[in-house]
Amino acid sequence: MAKISFLLLILLPFLLRISSAELTSNFYSSTCPNVLSVIKTAVNSAISKESRMGASLLRLHFHDCFVNGCDASVLLDDTSSFTGEKTANPNSGSLRGFDVIDTIKTQVESTCAGVVSCADILAVAARDSVVKLGGPSWNVLLGRRDSTTASLSAANNDIPAPTLNLSSLISSFSNKGFNAREMVALSGSHTIGQARCTTFRDRLYNETNINSSFGTSIKANCPQNGGDNNLSPLDTSPTTFDNAYYKNLQSQKGILHSDQQLFNGGSTDSIVNTYSSNSATFFTDFAMAMVKMGNLSPLTGTNGQIRKNCRKNN
Repeated sequence: MAKISFLLLILLPFLLRISSAELTSNFYSSTCPNVLSVIKTAVNSAISKESRMGASLLRLHFHDCFVNGCDASVLLDDTSSFTGEKTANPNSGSLRGFDVIDTIKTQVESTCAGVVSCADILAVAARDSVVKLGGPSWNVLLGRRDSTTASLSAANNDIPAPTLNLSSLISSFSNKGFNAREMVALSGSHTIGQARCTTFRDRLYNETNINSSFGTSIKANCPQNGGDNNLSPLDTSPTTFDNAYYKNLQSQKGILHSDQQLFNGGSTDSIVNTYSSNSATFFTDFAMAMVKMGNLSPLTGTNGQIRKNCRKNN
C-alpha cells in the first residue's frame, strides 16, 4: 500500500498536467510536424478560388469560440441526442466553409491520423485566412480537443447579434472576458466579407445615422421585401484585411446596426478613431484579441476527443 501511495505521489503532477493541459505553440512539433503547412496551403488554395472564403473561415472560428469555448462544436451535425449549432439564428443559412475544413481534415488525417483536432484546424485556418488577405499574423497556441456535443440554445444566446446596441455589445463581449477595446478590435473582422440583406434591412430603411448616398446604393440590392440572401460587402474593400472598416464607420457607412454602434457618439468612438488613423495599432490589437479568443475555455488533456470527421463524433 505504501509503495502504491508513493507511486501516486510521483505520478500525480504528471496526471494533473494531462487533465488540465495548457495550449502551447509547439503542440504538434513531434506528432504532426507538417500540420501548419498543410493547413496554410489548403486555406490559401480555397481563398484563391473564392476570396470571400477567408472571411467565412474567420467567422467559423469566432462562432465556435463564443459558444462554450473553442471546441469545434459549431461543426457538428445534429444527432439523435442533441441539436447542433448550425441551425441557430446567427448560423443558419450564413455559416460557410465547412467543406474547406473537411478538406483540410482529410489532408491532415492522411498525414498524421487521429492527432490534430478540428478545433485547432479552425484556429489556424482563421489566422491563415487573415494573413492571406493582407492582415496581421499571430502565434496560434495549439492543443485543443474537440467537443462531443453542441448547443443550439447557447449559439442563439451567446453569439452577438447584428441588431445589438453598444451597451449590449460591450456586455456580450464582457461575458467572454473581453474589454471594450478588444471588442472594437475583434469587430474589425468585418473589414472582410459580405452581409446578407436580412441582417441589415431594418437599419437600411429605419435608421437615420447612415450616409444617404451609401444607403441608396445598398437599397438597390436589398429591397424592403424579398432578397433576404442578397449580399453586400461589409466594408469598401471586402477582400482586403485593412482598417477601411473603421474609416467607413466614421462616414456612417457601417452596414450592420451593431457596426455603426461603435461610432455613434458613444464610449467607443475614440477607439474607432485610433484604428482608423493607425492600421498598425489595429493589427496589433486584433492579433492579441484573436489569441485571447482562441484561448476561450478549450478542452485539453484527456477532455473531449480528436474527431476523425469534423462533423461527427467518433
